[in-house]
Formats: sequence, structure tokens, C-alpha cells
Amino acid sequence: MSDSLFRLPDVGEGLTEAEIVSWRVAAGDTIEVNQVIVEIETAKSLVELPSPFGGVVGELMVSEGMTVEVGTPIIRVTGGGASASASASASASADAGSQQVVAEVTPAVQAEPAAPEEAEEAAGAVLVGYGTKGHVTSRRRPRSAPAPTPSTPVSRAVAAPAAAAPSAPTSGATGAAPVATRPVGHSSPAVTGLPVIAKPPIRKLAKDLDVNLNEVTPTGLIGDITRDDVIRHASQAKVFHNIETPQWADEREERIPVKGVRKQIAKAMVSSAFTAPHVGLFVDVDASRTMEFVKRLKGSADFVGVRVSPLLILAKAIIWAVRRNPMVNSAWTDTEIIVRNYVNLGIAAATPRGLLVPNVKEAQSMTLRELAIALENLTLTAREGRTSPADMANGTITITNIGVFGMDTGTPILNPGEVAIVALGTIKQKPWVVDGEVRPRFVTTLGASFDHRVVDGDVASRFLADVAAIVEEPALLLD
Repeated sequence: MSDSLFRLPDVGEGLTEAEIVSWRVAAGDTIEVNQVIVEIETAKSLVELPSPFGGVVGELMVSEGMTVEVGTPIIRVTGGGASASASASASASADAGSQQVVAEVTPAVQAEPAAPEEAEEAAGAVLVGYGTKGHVTSRRRPRSAPAPTPSTPVSRAVAAPAAAAPSAPTSGATGAAPVATRPVGHSSPAVTGLPVIAKPPIRKLAKDLDVNLNEVTPTGLIGDITRDDVIRHASQAKVFHNIETPQWADEREERIPVKGVRKQIAKAMVSSAFTAPHVGLFVDVDASRTMEFVKRLKGSADFVGVRVSPLLILAKAIIWAVRRNPMVNSAWTDTEIIVRNYVNLGIAAATPRGLLVPNVKEAQSMTLRELAIALENLTLTAREGRTSPADMANGTITITNIGVFGMDTGTPILNPGEVAIVALGTIKQKPWVVDGEVRPRFVTTLGASFDHRVVDGDVASRFLADVAAIVEEPALLLD
């Protein structure tokens, strides 16, 4: 009976190391092909790794919390073997020059795709080289999955309606709508006394946002709690502000290892701050019409179920201003300036793992509704720790929304590889002179930093003035 070694794979973009966050299996456990066995953290994202082998776990070769280089053996599996797809991937890896120990396989693994959850449930979140998903023990249990273990009572409640009607009619047939297990959208589990129904990513999001799911009113088709339900229950202030003042810790000092995302943030910020000569500009803006526009969009039938905020209008304003001032969407190299005629719009997101800057690809070609959906998905994916390295690559210009913290403005540091970043301050009522009279208006302050090697003062000023013009009068977007 052979032993198979699973080496830590490169999960994307040439990353050289990763931290073992948590093992999902222990020595002596019987595992199947494609079963999630470990969660790792790279410099950019959290990734679940499935096993290319079936058999019995012989040894966990790396402890939780350790950072190891790509190619390091992390687990030994005795007996069984790899699936056909995994074996094919192994052969390809071997032909490419990868070393083999006993019956070792090095699969080609990609970071978890940021596809809609509905697609994941219908087809399974398949990693390249692993084939389609069979019976997989994973945090994302499909509705048609076999009966779960007693440790997952929530999954039982979710799976029951689907199991009761395996031959449900397809789309378009009468009676296809699922039957809710509770009155949806009316009462929280604390009121009804029924168990909480929520998918694992939603539970993690609720934990990150400090939301008690028992207090959340569900609106899902089977009485389950959705992302929107959690977001509605948690205000931005509650997410990032300390609700209670903790007691002083017993230890005089705490030492936090510099690794993972924090190490990557430090490296990027030092490189940016001491390479690109920053210049900052600020402007106060009457955002009253933006607030009115946001209110109208929220009441529009075209934006039902879509999260709309002033950040959406600022994003559209930046895209419009970039078209008028393309140099702010450039990149500096030692030999040339690359002017990019497309916008991969980065959004700085504060997450439990640190600051991440994923970007919306080809934002310049999106409608307002498409951009709103893309921004929401990008932010939620970041907070759930599912942002892939590809989502953070190739950004062209960035927004940082410090207004959610109650800040008026700031001097943001440029995202490496970009020459402009805009900060949106808090929007609040202030006295403002209108037609010679002092009136209460919703006012915000826009701050921006630029790489002075590329962006001259006049270009920077015109760009920020254009952004401010849209925030002051969103109707200009119709031009």
C-alpha cells in the first residue's frame, strides 16, 4: 500500500509561500478525492485546498500557524489513490519537472473563483485539475447533498426541502417555486423559535460583522438568511467601531508575527511611499443632489435588490473624470509611461485580515446598475476572505471610502502600480452658502493623492474638479 505526499501548490500568480490556517482533517481520518483538507492564507487571500487523493490520513506534516514555501510536503495519505483528473494533472506536473516522492502528486490548483453562490451550488466549486465534485465534505454543502452529520443542524434544515422534492419541475413549469420552511421576511429566528438557516459564508460574514443571526430577519426562498439580510442588519459604524472598551490585557506586550496580508501591505506601502513622490489635493463638495439621486435609485424598480450608496456615484464620477484626464489612469516605469484606456477600479476594503484592494475589471464599460452589483460583490467577497489574487491584480485607479469611519478626509498612499487614489470623506449636513443664503446641505470632502512623476498639478486639479462636479450634480453623467 503506497503513501502519497501532497505538496503545497502555487495557488496563483507565482506566490512563493502560504500559512497553514486550519486543518479540516486529522491523522487517521478517511478522506475522499476532492475533500477539502486544509485552509491556507497567502499574501493575498484565503484558499481551501481539496485533496487529490483518497485514503487514510497518515500524517499532517505542517502545524497550523506555520508558514511554508510552495512545494513543501504538508500531508501524507496512505492507500487509495488520485482521481482520474487528479492523476492527469499529476502526470502533467511530473512532465514539467516536478519531483515525486513515493506516489506523490503535485496538482494544479487555482484560488477559489469568485463566482455567484448559485453557480457554485449548481455545478460545484471545481478547482482546475480536480474534475467535477462528487461527495465532498466542505463548508459549501449543495442542497442535494446526503444527510449531514449531527454537528450541522443548519444544513439539515436547508437540505430537507430539496430532498423532499427531487423531481421538482424545471424553470417555466407550474409549481416550481420552493416551499419556504418559515414565513419569509417577517420574523427573526429569535421570534419564531425556528433554527437559523444560513450558508457557511453567510455565517462567517455575520461573525466578521458582529451580527447575531438569531436577530436577523430572513428573506431567502426557504427562509434562509441572505447576504443582504446580514448587511442590512449591520451598519457600517457597527462593523468597524469598537462597541465596548475592553479591559487591559494581562500581558504587558503582545507580539504579532508579520506575515500573510500584513506583510504584503507593509511591503507595498513602503515601496509606494518611498518610490512615488506623492502630492495631495482636497476639495469640499455639496453632495446634496448625490444623496437625492441615491434615494431615487433605491426606489427604482431597476435597482431592486441592488445595494446603492454614494460610493457608487463617486465610482461613476471617477470613471467619467478618467476619460477626460487619462494621465491619472497611467502607470510609471523607468523607461515609459503607460496610459491605460480602460479602468480597473480598485476599492480599498477593510477586512478582518487587513486592507485589501480588489478591483472591478473593465468598469468603464459597465452601466450604473452593473457597477453597483460589481462593487457589492467585490466588497462582500473581500470581507468573507474569498478575494483571489487575480481580483487584486492589474488595478488602474483606486477609491478609499474613509467616510464610513466618520473621517472628513485624508491623504491616502497610492496603490503600487497606480498614479492616483481618491478618498471619500463622510457625508453630513453642514451650513453651506446657496444663492447668498446659509442653508443646511449634505457636504463631503474629497481627498486625492497623485504620483507627481506622472500627474502634473494642473492635470490633478482638473481631474479632482471633474469628480467633484459629478458628486455635486450627478445629472452631468447623462452628457
